[in-house]
Amino acid sequence: MEITIAQNVGVDICKATLDVHLHPAGIARQFTNDAKGLKALLGWLEDRDVTRVVFEPTGRYHHDFERWLGSAGLSLAKVNPRKARRFAEAIGCNAKTDAVDAAMLVHMGALLELPALPISSETLDAMKELQVARRGLVKDRTAAKNREHVCRSPLLKRHAAQRLAQIDRQKVSVPESLKVAVGSFP
Repeated sequence: MEITIAQNVGVDICKATLDVHLHPAGIARQFTNDAKGLKALLGWLEDRDVTRVVFEPTGRYHHDFERWLGSAGLSLAKVNPRKARRFAEAIGCNAKTDAVDAAMLVHMGALLELPALPISSETLDAMKELQVARRGLVKDRTAAKNREHVCRSPLLKRHAAQRLAQIDRQKVSVPESLKVAVGSFP
């Protein structure tokens, strides 16, 4: 009778690569962060008894990773980067490389037994992205309005007015896109 030990996986996600650390086996690998690399990662994990995959969200670079692994039925734990850094400091891990981060994330997941989170739908992802864009436009508008008040040059005043008009047009289009996204929500 073969005894299998549940494995945790830590992944540091970058634009071009995925640094992966398997615990307690202690095996580290690197895959490309594209469809080919994700297929290879899933193939590598296929015969392993994976309890959870721990990773930090990294802008847009984690979305495909999350969708692929979640669709494959793997349990995913998304960790707040600030909490991960604090955990690393607490265990005395001051080095900051991709491979070290992957190892630190897997240890964090194993020690804290991080809960798995459900994967949000593509529609909800699109809605979140639009909401973040709208918040950015509100901040941009405030900054442009503040700049407009201090401009003395007619050219710069005209540029500021044009930028404000552009932001206002974009702000109007975001709720329209949200309505379309909500309309397609199952």
